[in-house]
Amino acid sequence: MAISVTIAPVSAAPLAHDPASSDLGRLVVRCPDRPGIVAVLSRLLADVGANITESQQHSSDPTGGVFTLRLEFVLPGLATRRRQLEGALELLATQWDLTWRLTEAARRPRLAVFVSRADHVLQELLYRVRAGDLRADITAVVSNHPDLEPVATAAGVPFHHVPVTPETKADAEARALELVGDVDLVVLARYMQIVSADFCSRFPERLINIHHSFLPAFVGANPYRAAHDRGVKLIGATAHYVTADLDAGPIIEQEVARVDHRATVEDMRRIGRYVERQVLAQAVTWHVEERVVVEGDRTIVFA
Repeated sequence: MAISVTIAPVSAAPLAHDPASSDLGRLVVRCPDRPGIVAVLSRLLADVGANITESQQHSSDPTGGVFTLRLEFVLPGLATRRRQLEGALELLATQWDLTWRLTEAARRPRLAVFVSRADHVLQELLYRVRAGDLRADITAVVSNHPDLEPVATAAGVPFHHVPVTPETKADAEARALELVGDVDLVVLARYMQIVSADFCSRFPERLINIHHSFLPAFVGANPYRAAHDRGVKLIGATAHYVTADLDAGPIIEQEVARVDHRATVEDMRRIGRYVERQVLAQAVTWHVEERVVVEGDRTIVFA
């Protein structure tokens, strides 16, 4: 069935685009896979005068699976024309049984970062925000220790010390939720606490953790000692969405660094810190840019 769009067309958008441009939009669509959906969506955007600048797609099973499409497009006056575009997408959703989300790239998501004593991942996130590589705003740093308050203060980010003990864990989580407010994403940047199932439920697919190895892997309080004693040759890190099942959420990004028999435990920790910084920052960036789609226990990442 043809889609009728009432938005008046405008002159063609330029090919080049600024990630901070108010005219840059992102559209992620999921629907049953069948012929014609790409053509219909492309026609819809063309009819409103939008220029598609990036397109990526994935089919879980071309013979009848779920189709996922991510588009970036430039549409002059996007903010004022968004409601009309959403109306056309709602009509399309009814006809094609699709779900969609439309975001404006100029909008900066609000992030809360939870830490303990290690500062390397927090420092990486703060640097990328300051450099413009991560287009988001860190609005709060929450910690169960006071050690990193100077780091947050130097970056101009509010710091909240919320001590946690087994007896006060529920109250501490409630206090932390009150402090961070309405954020778009919570990042556990080496936060050495297991968050509760209730906490996870507040941020479905919006709670990212960094684990200091591939998952599943060495567990316990001293994983690098265990890895060293086993003579491992690769050090890894895993960024994943947090669920109520410990360290079992959908994986967003992983990376490794090679070591050999000469590496000491401290060498492994140092290399591990580097890998953790890169992996978590990349995962957060992809999430902010709407490049990650959760599909059951897995993710589709349009990198």
